[in-house]
Amino acid sequence: MLSILIPIYDYNAFPLVEELYKQCIECKITFEILCQDDASRSPLNKLNDEINSIPNCSFIALEKNLAHRENRNLLAKRAQYPYLLFLDGDSVIINPNYIKTYLSNLGNYDVIYGGRLHPENCPSEQQTLRWKYGKFIEDKLAVERKKEPFKCLLFNNTIISKECFNQVKFDSEITLYGHDDTQLSYQLSLLKPSVNHIDNQVEHGDIDTNEAYVGKTKNSIKSLMLLVGSKKIEAKYVRLLQLYNFLNKTKLNTIAALFYRIFKTVMIKNLVSKNPSLLIYNLFRVTYMCSIKQ
Repeated sequence: MLSILIPIYDYNAFPLVEELYKQCIECKITFEILCQDDASRSPLNKLNDEINSIPNCSFIALEKNLAHRENRNLLAKRAQYPYLLFLDGDSVIINPNYIKTYLSNLGNYDVIYGGRLHPENCPSEQQTLRWKYGKFIEDKLAVERKKEPFKCLLFNNTIISKECFNQVKFDSEITLYGHDDTQLSYQLSLLKPSVNHIDNQVEHGDIDTNEAYVGKTKNSIKSLMLLVGSKKIEAKYVRLLQLYNFLNKTKLNTIAALFYRIFKTVMIKNLVSKNPSLLIYNLFRVTYMCSIKQ
């Protein structure tokens, strides 16, 4: 009935699998839990190897890095059941009835997104940027997500029918970090499957450091520009691209690019501090986007 697919990179997913296994057994369903490390060669894989001792669960470590998109595609290809539940390896199950909640909402939906939460308190001063952006921008209740059901889809903590997934899949041509969820949700918006949003959140466990998240942000913007440049996504689908197009049309993009070159050091200093500003983060994103197109 249910294939739970967990892409991993340098993380101990054993506690996550243990909890999922326990809940699946309690629900008396047919299931499998497939975990796959994307060639991280992490010492933590010794702990992940213990997943193979749990019935209906498996862990493999790939020899060659595929990047996040193709890692997910390969997991889906290996899956044997009609419903796929994608969960990142650093997810923390906070609902004791997590699996039961999903099962009670399956109904006639092709896609169900349960949402994500960040910890109430930031784990450390070195993780404040990712934590703030997650908690105050990304974390949304189902009632909010339903207003834009496709744009609010993230493919961590999403159930999708295998039939539906096989019509879209993740684009493996782009290997840069970022916007794989955006592209897949855009493809689904064209396909128009039945989508539901529920409150069945998981907690984001492995929060990036400020420095790491600034680097990932730059890569995600490059990825986004590749997607729109190759016509794999429409600019109107992403607010950041809408703003970028406005700046181009009004000839303000050159000024934005100049602003980035002059103030990038100041902006980054704020972003890697213990109290980064989300306003500066958004300014950083749009001016960086303009700078790489000059």
